[in-house]
Amino acid sequence: MTELTPVPLDGGPVAILGALELERTATGLRPQRLPAGARAQLDDAHFRMVVAQPAGVRLAFRTAATVLELDVRATKTVLPGDAAFPDGRYELLVDGAPAGWTVVRDGNRIHVDPATGQARTVPGRPGTVRFDNLPDRHKDIELWLPQGEMTELLALRSDAPVEPPAPSRQPVWLHHGSSISHGADQLSPTGIWPSVAAARAGVRPVNLGLAGHCMLDPFTARAIRDTPADLISIKVGINIVGTDSMRLRTFTPAVHGFLDTVREGHPDTPLLVVSPILCPEAEERPGPLVPSWESGSFGFRALGDPAEVPAGRLTLQVVRAELARIVAERAAQDHQLHYLDGRTLYGEKDAAELPLPDALHPDAATHRLIGERFAELALRPGGPLRG
Repeated sequence: MTELTPVPLDGGPVAILGALELERTATGLRPQRLPAGARAQLDDAHFRMVVAQPAGVRLAFRTAATVLELDVRATKTVLPGDAAFPDGRYELLVDGAPAGWTVVRDGNRIHVDPATGQARTVPGRPGTVRFDNLPDRHKDIELWLPQGEMTELLALRSDAPVEPPAPSRQPVWLHHGSSISHGADQLSPTGIWPSVAAARAGVRPVNLGLAGHCMLDPFTARAIRDTPADLISIKVGINIVGTDSMRLRTFTPAVHGFLDTVREGHPDTPLLVVSPILCPEAEERPGPLVPSWESGSFGFRALGDPAEVPAGRLTLQVVRAELARIVAERAAQDHQLHYLDGRTLYGEKDAAELPLPDALHPDAATHRLIGERFAELALRPGGPLRG
């Protein structure tokens, strides 16, 4: 058997990309997508879980190794009724091309009560990710972590020396959004739409898609403000309507405040505000959006009364109109601020051909469609983010 040599993960040649912070645990490193100061400002188990799910996080290095092993401690989500998401994939790219994927069966199990947000964790064993028969030459490696599982990195081993990745000239694109951007219900970390868009456009993604928590939170705005980025996009609205957490009176100044904070750290960075994709259930009916099994399959239903929209209740149509108005107003002085209607990424014609399986979240084919369209509409040379 080939002898493998340990490779340091902390302070060594491996670059861990896409995380805003690496939390040092008793046994390893846990990538976090918001810094500790931000995480401390919301005492919510689901929020902590989502931030620690490493969407867009990958290990990058150069090596001639033909065998790689990564020890991890995964934390997998268990749904009500003890149903579990499929095991998340660890995907390997060699010189930018897919080179295989695997899963870790073992790990902790976290049971989150959706009604209270409280969590109970059942400890589990670490697991090992192994890739072998890799090309026997120097190559660029990216190992993408599963976007729907909290992941603690314990140890990396290789049968050849590991070097830091070559410096990249690709611009860094920081994107903040909801579960649709997070893609935690999807199998492939490189198949969720921000990953698809980044690969197609040749940019380096930082994915701050936070399932259920794209809420114009000030601590998230400060995290974006303080993170180096060449391009920034914010896709906002569905979580606010889905939780019925704001009225128009509070939504408008919250958008302004979020953009003001981001601009403190990025005064001239191209900044794109993206409204929600089409969601027929919440277009004209306010939230909250709640789980439903009424049709015999799982989905989401909007419970609000459309008659209350004139009094300030939010629908996706109201949110889109207000976002467009705010951006147009601010863009008179902020020439690097732009707006994109989310229905250009997924609209009525798409809903007829590729309906949302649960009336809220896209499937894998729709993620690819959205990613390809975003790359063309927003990230192409001459587009709003790269004009």
